[in-house]
Amino acid sequence: MPLRMVAITLTLAIAVLLGGGMFLMQRAADGILAAKKESAVAEATTSLNRIQQELRATDLRTASLYERLNQLADDAASQSGQYHILIQGPVSGLISAGVSAESVPQSLIDAVAGDDGVFTAPTLVRYTDPTRASVPGLVVGATLWGPGGAQSFPIYFIFPEDQEVRTIALLHRVVLLTGAIITVALGLTTFLATRTFSRPIREASRTARRIADGQLDERMTVRGTDDLATLATSMNEMAGQLQGRIVDLEQLSTLQQQFVSDVSHELRTPLTTVRMAAEMIEGEVDRTDPVLVRSTELLRTELDRFEDLLADLLEISRFDAGAAVLALDEVDVVDLVRTQIDATESLAAKLGTPIRLHASSGAMAEVDPRRVRRIIRNLLSNAVEHGERRPIDVTVGYDLNTVAVTVRDHGIGFEPWQADKVFARFWRADPARVRTVGGTGLGLAISLQDAHLHHGDLQAWGRPGEGAQFRLLLPRHPGARSATPPLPLIPTDREVS
Repeated sequence: MPLRMVAITLTLAIAVLLGGGMFLMQRAADGILAAKKESAVAEATTSLNRIQQELRATDLRTASLYERLNQLADDAASQSGQYHILIQGPVSGLISAGVSAESVPQSLIDAVAGDDGVFTAPTLVRYTDPTRASVPGLVVGATLWGPGGAQSFPIYFIFPEDQEVRTIALLHRVVLLTGAIITVALGLTTFLATRTFSRPIREASRTARRIADGQLDERMTVRGTDDLATLATSMNEMAGQLQGRIVDLEQLSTLQQQFVSDVSHELRTPLTTVRMAAEMIEGEVDRTDPVLVRSTELLRTELDRFEDLLADLLEISRFDAGAAVLALDEVDVVDLVRTQIDATESLAAKLGTPIRLHASSGAMAEVDPRRVRRIIRNLLSNAVEHGERRPIDVTVGYDLNTVAVTVRDHGIGFEPWQADKVFARFWRADPARVRTVGGTGLGLAISLQDAHLHHGDLQAWGRPGEGAQFRLLLPRHPGARSATPPLPLIPTDREVS
């Protein structure tokens, strides 16, 4: 932020200084030149009147007119020292030594010849010495009348402006130096001021980052009573409240995990007793009574489901507590998938849902076979549950680093926004739908955790009426990762399904 503020401030300052400096230098230069012109006209007029008076008093019987003009011009130029004089005669001109007649512009010559008065024009004063550089100047032109007023002679006063040029150049340097000093001072002042304000903000950012990293006792230092001190105080209060809330939530989460684990363990004993009692009842039931037979079947089914639910709750509690670990073994994932398809075949056949496997052996990977089989079992059960008795396609693909397994059904599907919700615990797209396979509502949630435990991923795609596809990605070796998965998430048969 300090550098950005310095850049913005300097950009604006330079723009203002350039505009203001150019305006001031132009006005100053115009003022210097205007003053020079005014003084030049006044001095030229005074000299012209004096020369005119002396020329009228000249007795031509004792002196030559041209000699007198030359003498008067030299006297006037030597007395002033600020200008050169050019008097244009009928045949030739009289000019101060060292100055070229080309210094008088033609436009001024025409103006003096055409009217009686005092005229001025800017010029470039040229010298007869080739080593002397030309300088800007001002020429004042008028008409000089000879004795008796019979003859007129154009007279030009040439004022070099080398002193004014040096003054303007000095003014330019002073303005530029002042602008540079102001720019540096503004940049330094802006940097120091912005750094003063940005330091607490950076400290607040670092404190927030440390709190986000788990350092809940991190606090800002409060200095003074200004707005920045208020910010630090508010930040500390927020951090304290957040720390208290997080501690409460951690304690509550720990209690919940412990509660789930304890309940799951405690329920196993009565569940075992109830199962033994159910087996005794089932063995003694009258097979001729259909109501009793159906009741015992329902009792056994619900006990199986209850036992599965307890097992899933225990597994979830292990994931929540971070106690789940992998027992890696190098196996062929195709064999694991084929084994689970064979185990699900009887249920799929009962519901009239064929399962087709598309794979070839050789998909070796270091995985936990028990957890991978559970993932495949949950995906197959979910596909049979929602497949609407249509074929289920299971595909296994692999590359150098990754093994991919997709389970594709052509059933009811789900909305695109529900792709992440299908992995939530006990989530159902249609709560009114009756389960036909059973299940605990935790299968996909546990499968996602199993995939992440392998440093892999489990993703879902679905569209209403087009079915769904789940893709499991597993690294073939710990730490391996492919830029492009071996199998796509979106099924390639969706246009023809």
